[in-house]
Amino acid sequence: MNTVATATRALPASSQRISPRKFAHVVLKTAHFDAVIAWYATVLQAKVAMRTDFIAFLTYDDEHHRVAVINAPNGPAPDDAAAGVHHIAYTYADLGELLATYRRLKANGIEPARCINHGPTTSMYYRDPDGLRVELQIDNFATMDEANAYMTGPDFAENPIGVIFDPEALIRDYESGRSFEDLIRRPPLPPGKTPMDMRAEIPRR
Repeated sequence: MNTVATATRALPASSQRISPRKFAHVVLKTAHFDAVIAWYATVLQAKVAMRTDFIAFLTYDDEHHRVAVINAPNGPAPDDAAAGVHHIAYTYADLGELLATYRRLKANGIEPARCINHGPTTSMYYRDPDGLRVELQIDNFATMDEANAYMTGPDFAENPIGVIFDPEALIRDYESGRSFEDLIRRPPLPPGKTPMDMRAEIPRR
């Protein structure tokens, strides 16, 4: 089939800054194929768009897939001390959605390993069946300019980790009508604690 060029084209100049339009998906490799698929479907309220014995594709919005899972039944167990991906993160629309998701997951036997107010975000870290951390979060600032200013300011420089919080206490304060600003404001470190102490996690069961 012959094609006819209707116009010439020019690529953007190599000096032009070109960044990705979006972060599309993450692909996981696991020896626990069924368990990992079920976990992400539950946590993200995702549907399995397509699945074979080798790979599954999950999505939670209009993207064809946001998570893919590769079946690697003979793969070695993950090494938590090895270099690699520490966690992946998903942002919710507001605090109510984050807390409702926490409550839904807890009812399904899925509880966070760590809940922490980083300053820019209020975050809950979960561990998937392979131990990979998945952060569910909200943005604490109304604009990215405010968040960026906080991250370059003295409070974040002094404590770039955050402060651990009790999700049940946060739910009680939320349902009592406490102001959103109070709920998401990062508190000071507990007496005698350092930022590195805030990295402690509940051990995996």
